[in-house]
Amino acid sequence: MEPLSGRLKSEHRTLVCMTHIYCDDHHDHGKGELCADCGTLMAYAERRLAKCPYGQEKPTCANCPIHCYKPAQREHVREVMRYAGPRMTLRHPVRALVHLFDKLRKAIHPRELRRARNRH
Repeated sequence: MEPLSGRLKSEHRTLVCMTHIYCDDHHDHGKGELCADCGTLMAYAERRLAKCPYGQEKPTCANCPIHCYKPAQREHVREVMRYAGPRMTLRHPVRALVHLFDKLRKAIHPRELRRARNRH
């Protein structure tokens, strides 16, 4: 698997920060480390991001018309984001602000993106 770069790497890093907030407050383990379940979820998220059909044009997952995650992982990420989202502004203010602006990006289906690229 190729390492993530650009927007995909930033998106993953934001998710990892949110997961650390959630995991530190909900699971019994060493501070600054993820428990086995959350670590597995982040590895899964990284694999899914690496295969994202949007590539660097990726919108936030909440705005994406394509659902890459299996239902169980998707629900776990939703739970993490619901809890950690409001806390991000205190612990990671810059990353939270960037994520907020990313949420404003319009999601265009990958087929439409390909058509637009082929026209030019």
